[in-house]
Amino acid sequence: QVQLVESGGGLVQAGGSLRLSCAASGRILSINFMEWYRQAPGKQRELVATIFSGGTTAYTDSVKGRFTISRDNAKNTLYLQMNSLKPEDTAVYYCKVNVLASRSGVPSIYWGQGTQVTVSS
Repeated sequence: QVQLVESGGGLVQAGGSLRLSCAASGRILSINFMEWYRQAPGKQRELVATIFSGGTTAYTDSVKGRFTISRDNAKNTLYLQMNSLKPEDTAVYYCKVNVLASRSGVPSIYWGQGTQVTVSS
């Protein structure tokens, strides 16, 4: 089994910054892609950013130039640096990772518990 622990959410004023972390632990041979999603009240969960094992990244248009996704492979930890935050960024943020637990297994998806980000105007 794999456990994901998120941290770093909170309340910030518009224009401020926050850094989210998602630490993975447990039976991990390798981690393929890692992603951040968010879900605002009354809305569907949306993909915010992706980082692949080789370091390639992708972002949804609304956060390009403001958010930076990164990973520390040695620590099995995912990060999301969020700058120039806007009230519309308010949501619960979730990490999602694709983990290979053994050489004979198949990759599995795991989700974090979510962390609240609130941006006041």
